[in-house]
Amino acid sequence: MRPTDTAAFAALAGDPVLAIERAEFDRARRLISELAGIQLSPHKRQMVHNRLSRRLRAHGMASFGAYLDLVERDPREREAFVNALTTNLTAFFREPHHFELLAALAAEHGRAQRRPLRVWCSACSTGEEAWSIAMTLREAGCAAEVLASDIDTDALETAAGGVYPAERAAALSAARRRQHLLRGVGANEGWVTVRPELRPMVRFAQLNLQSAEWPPMEPFDVVFCRNVVIYFDREAQRRLLERFTRVLRAGGLLIVGHAESFPATHPAFRACGRTAYRFEPAS
Repeated sequence: MRPTDTAAFAALAGDPVLAIERAEFDRARRLISELAGIQLSPHKRQMVHNRLSRRLRAHGMASFGAYLDLVERDPREREAFVNALTTNLTAFFREPHHFELLAALAAEHGRAQRRPLRVWCSACSTGEEAWSIAMTLREAGCAAEVLASDIDTDALETAAGGVYPAERAAALSAARRRQHLLRGVGANEGWVTVRPELRPMVRFAQLNLQSAEWPPMEPFDVVFCRNVVIYFDREAQRRLLERFTRVLRAGGLLIVGHAESFPATHPAFRACGRTAYRFEPAS
């Protein structure tokens, strides 16, 4: 006999008790869209089941419907819900051509400007991207201020801590590891942490890119917004792009992910490298 849809999803998850019904999955998709602007594919039902099951167990709940009721009435659980469904795939110096572009800009800025270069890492996840930015700027000898933000408070805690399993930094050159990281010893063996010289360069803050208001910001020379808008619909992408025009300096750079080209839809952005765009507003 063919298993029911519900039973099949419970079996796939290795959980004979809990299962997410189609209506509950659709409700979860609607909530994450409203809270974070993330558009989950209809094919992500198993992922939603797996990630939210942990929250059900934490509360001793027996149904996804009851859990989603809690999300709707409890602001603290809304934060945990968003954290659970946020994807945090990242790495040090991921898409290295962007950091080569940043290094060239930093060298030019250091020669021509007295003020610090301002960079916003707008979806910093667990921090590897933000610390890679800081490493690049330190290597260039460029005075800089880096704002690193994310919607996921759990990821931000990791990012601000700057402590990682050593294998996460294994792809860095030995020279770069010596320059920017400290190896753990004793009970901390197998871990690395960013050096104290990097820490003052980066400030971490929680921020939802889709929130109605952003806190006041001084203009940025560079904005990294990589591998985020693939989860937004076109209207949300358009709104976000328009908001970036208000926080970027004229001539500043917007750097996006390898599968993203949304700045090309705006007349004020000009391609200047692989998935990198220069902001050139009309005078």
